[in-house]
Amino acid sequence: MPRATDMVITPRGLRFRGRIFPCTVGRGGTRAAKREGDGATPRGTHCLVGMLYRTDRLARPTDWALPIRPFDGWSDDPRDPDYNLMVRLPHGFSAERLRRADRLYDRVLLTDWNWPYPRRGAGSAIFLHRWRKPGHPTEGCIGLPPAALDWILPRIEHRTRLIVP
Repeated sequence: MPRATDMVITPRGLRFRGRIFPCTVGRGGTRAAKREGDGATPRGTHCLVGMLYRTDRLARPTDWALPIRPFDGWSDDPRDPDYNLMVRLPHGFSAERLRRADRLYDRVLLTDWNWPYPRRGAGSAIFLHRWRKPGHPTEGCIGLPPAALDWILPRIEHRTRLIVP
């Protein structure tokens, strides 16, 4: 049952604190059985476990946000002992760069999808981050307009969850 502090994906967008924000989900839609590389957003109730931001591009969005450093990455290789964890680049396995040239990851909310004890191949991180453009799907994350993120981030509480029905 959703709580007043939860973010819920609906057919109209992401509902949070009485507002609806346009959003995009993964190119594979939403799925109960998420797999690495399927482009799907996993269904379920996901806790928010962290927030990252680019110190060179914006002010700290909350007191609990951590900076994205130049060599930060996220392992997306199921063979990696550090699969679905933050790693330092260069890394001996496939890893996504968190400090990107584009603005997608200027601010990132981390969910507990397949974390902190990942099941190999069940899919790496599901983030909430800036979208590429309206209606353009992600690789499995939740994409939002920058103004929506700016409004949402300071209003998140410790018990806020992301619900993907």
